Amino acid sequence: MSLKFPIYMDSHATTRMDQRVFAAMTPYFTEIFGNAASRNHAFGWQAEEAVEKSRKQIADLIGADAKEIVFTSGATESNNLALKGVAQMYAEKGNHIITAATEHKAILDTCKRLEKDGFRVTYLPVQTDGLIDLQQLRDAITDKTILISIMYANNEIGVVQPVQEIAKIAKEKGILFHSDAVQAAGKIPINVQKDGIDIMSITGHKMYGPKGVGALYVRRRNPRVRLAEQMQGGGHERGMRSGTLNVPGIVGLGEACELCHKEMAEEGRRLAFLRDKLKDKLFAELDEVYINGNMQHRLPHNLNVSFAYVEGESLLMGINDVAVSSGSACTSATLEPSYVLKALGAGDDLAHSSIRFGLGRFTTEEEVDYVAAKVIDVVKKLRELSPLYEMFKEGVDLSKVQWTAH
Repeated sequence: MSLKFPIYMDSHATTRMDQRVFAAMTPYFTEIFGNAASRNHAFGWQAEEAVEKSRKQIADLIGADAKEIVFTSGATESNNLALKGVAQMYAEKGNHIITAATEHKAILDTCKRLEKDGFRVTYLPVQTDGLIDLQQLRDAITDKTILISIMYANNEIGVVQPVQEIAKIAKEKGILFHSDAVQAAGKIPINVQKDGIDIMSITGHKMYGPKGVGALYVRRRNPRVRLAEQMQGGGHERGMRSGTLNVPGIVGLGEACELCHKEMAEEGRRLAFLRDKLKDKLFAELDEVYINGNMQHRLPHNLNVSFAYVEGESLLMGINDVAVSSGSACTSATLEPSYVLKALGAGDDLAHSSIRFGLGRFTTEEEVDYVAAKVIDVVKKLRELSPLYEMFKEGVDLSKVQWTAH
C-alpha cells in the first residue's frame, strides 16, 4: 500500500466520517426528509422512528436508557446545557461548582460565564501526570456545592480520570456529577450506571460521525436530574432542548455509536499497539523526549510528547506533510503554550515543544513508521541548529546560566 499525503494524525480534533455512517445518513437528506416533530403523517413518523433508533444506539454504547438521551448540536452545547442547566435549576440549593484546570474550553468558558452570574467555581489543579487529587476534590466540597464536572479523558494528553471514584465522592455528598466524555466515548468502555455519572456530554465528530450533532445523557432516576432549558421554542427533547432535530446528523451519530460499540475493543488494541510503536521508535532514536500525562491511565490512541531544545512551530513546519497538533484544536489560534501542559508543571519551553499525535480508525502501520522516521529526522536537524542543545550535550547546566540582555 502506498502512502497518501498529508497523513492525518489529529483525531482528537476531529475524525474522518466512516463510510458506513455516511451510507446510513444519506437517505435522510433527500428521501426520508420529514420533521421528527410532525406527528400527523408518514414523513414525520419515519423521521421520528430514525431518531428513536439512534437514541437507543447511543444509550447502548454508554449503558443508559434511551429516554435519558437528549440531542444537541454538539459537545459545546451539551456542556453548556449541563453546567448552566444544573446551576440555574439547583440555585436555591447552592451556588458552588467544582471542575479541573485542564478541562476543555467548553467547560472552562462556561464556568467563567457562571462566575459572572454569581456562581462560585473551584478549579482543581492536577498532579504532574494529569490526574486530579481525590483528596483535594473532597476538601473543595462545601455545603453549597451542587455540581462536580470532571472530563472523562483529556483532549490534549489523553489522560483518563478516576471517574468511578469521583462519582462515589459526589454521591456521598448528594452532589451531581457531570463528565465531558467527548474524547472517551466510543474509544474506551463507558457505563454511566457503573461509573456513577449523572450527566454526560458526547459528540459525533470525535467518533467517526458527523460534525454539528451531539448528545447529553441526563439521568432519570437515583437521582432524577432536572435541567433548566437554555433554548426556548417548542419544548422539544422533553423540554430540555428546543429546536427542530437534525435527523440526518442524529442518524449518523447513532450509527457511529453502534459501530464503536461493536468494534471498540479490537480497535483499541490495534491503536494502542500503533501508539506504542510510535513512542518506542521516537524514544529509541532521540534523547530529551518527554511523555506528557500518565501512560497507564490513557486513551489508546493518544501520544503527547515534548521534544526539548526544539521549537514546536518549527517542528510542525518541518513535518508539514503530517497533520498533528501542538495543542487543542479550539486554542490553536493562540501562540500561548498549552494551558493543559502548564497545569502539569511543564515550563514554557517544553510546553512549546509538545506535539499531540492522535491516531485513529484509518491510521495504518505504514503511516506510523513514516511519521516516526520523519519526526526523528526533523528533530535531529533542528537540534543541529540549536546552540542550547549543543551546550546541553557539552554538559552545561542551562538552569544556572546567567543570560544577559543586549
